[in-house]
Amino acid sequence: MYKDKKVLIGNNDKGEEIFLYPGMANRHGLIAGATGTGKTVTLKGMAESFSAMGVPVFLADVKGDLAGCCLPGNGSAYPVTFWDIYGKRGIQLRTTISEMGPLLLSRILSLNETQSDILKVVFKIADDEGLLLIDTKDLKAMLNYVSENHRSYEAEYGKMSGVSITAIIRALVSLETAGGDVFFGEPAINITDLFSQSEGKGMINILDCLSLVNDGVLYSTFLLYMMSELFETLPEVGDLDKPKMVFFFDEAHLLFNGASKALLEKIEQVVKLIRSKGVGIFFITQNPRDIPEGVLAQLGNRVQHALHAYTPAEQKSVKAAAEGFRENPDFNTYEAIMQLGTGEAIVSFPDEKGVPGMAQKVFVLMAESFHGSIDDSEREKNIKSSFLYSKYAAAVDPDSAYEFLQRKGLEKAEAEENEKELAAAGKRAAKEKEAQTRQAKKAAKSLGTTVAGTVGREVGKSVGKSFGSFGKILGGNVGASLGRGILSTLFKI
Repeated sequence: MYKDKKVLIGNNDKGEEIFLYPGMANRHGLIAGATGTGKTVTLKGMAESFSAMGVPVFLADVKGDLAGCCLPGNGSAYPVTFWDIYGKRGIQLRTTISEMGPLLLSRILSLNETQSDILKVVFKIADDEGLLLIDTKDLKAMLNYVSENHRSYEAEYGKMSGVSITAIIRALVSLETAGGDVFFGEPAINITDLFSQSEGKGMINILDCLSLVNDGVLYSTFLLYMMSELFETLPEVGDLDKPKMVFFFDEAHLLFNGASKALLEKIEQVVKLIRSKGVGIFFITQNPRDIPEGVLAQLGNRVQHALHAYTPAEQKSVKAAAEGFRENPDFNTYEAIMQLGTGEAIVSFPDEKGVPGMAQKVFVLMAESFHGSIDDSEREKNIKSSFLYSKYAAAVDPDSAYEFLQRKGLEKAEAEENEKELAAAGKRAAKEKEAQTRQAKKAAKSLGTTVAGTVGREVGKSVGKSFGSFGKILGGNVGASLGRGILSTLFKI
């Protein structure tokens, strides 16, 4: 609960109130514990406290039981905006392929290192040629275009295997088949829309994840994208009296499962640097060992619910969790973690100067809003009453890479068709000219034969008159033959 500019978590066994200082929220935090030990109650109470002081909150609702924040329970209700990347149980939440970037998209598509490198090159080509990658059809069109014209790009961008490009396209088709393509498009989420208030309370932005969490890679990568957007969008502010936003990342282990080295480095970098943007990130998971050491070391606010240890490996995990706290001489942290009941936790928060506090055993306070899910009619009423609903409800398909490449393909096909028609016309003209030439030669030959025969006959007649009947016969035959030979030769020259 929010009290005197402090976030009240609960009371210790002495009845003392245990606080989290809002100014220390950007030191980030961890809420851990086995299933059913009270993690949801803790994160919900913290979200309400930040909202009460005017700080917007973003959290993922994996089980559907955080939706009750919009209804009063033990106390008051809180302003809530429901979001859903599928657009069914919340306002449609989208981003573009370009905004997601090749690194995160490679993880969503489960690409290997070679395929991921090629995807980066394709993004670079799109950027260099000013082509917008908005949705999956844009990226598929771009991949096909690069594959068809790979030789013209190899000198500048290097060789790109057609087999790898085909594999990327198949992965995109698989994503579309699973319905994940609805997340990519316009209008894309404007991150500043998460920073609204209502009657002085910060908006609790709830991402419905009942379906999304079934695809752990898409779920975790999307939340990482949101963190990255906050980091890239917000200005540097340093330490504030209270954070600009608090981000709760439930089922955090999904973020790190199978993550590449490059991705882990990016996560660690975002967590480290986003602190100066006034954003606090709280990871919620069962065991602290789910979080890589580089990230875990940056989580200054710790809430540890009960862990059970039945095997040597589990005992080792509990011991590691206990060692993450500053020792309290009043109790053994290791034993206390295994003995905690539901709604109890070992906590440690930095003081106002940032010095880690000693471990404290607390009884976590219940949240003020309704605990549990809400019916569909209540959810729909909330969704449609939001001023953001009309902004994101209808999808827009702008002119982007797909349309540009289609036009380019049509223009190329038209140019090739024109070339074919010109070539065909040239061949037809050549054939016609050749036919005319043959016809002219034939006519000339026929004319030469006729003239030669006539002349020969006249010569024969003349000879005949002079030499009698013998000469007449001889002159007619020889003259005709001689005339064909001489005149035919002249027409060929």
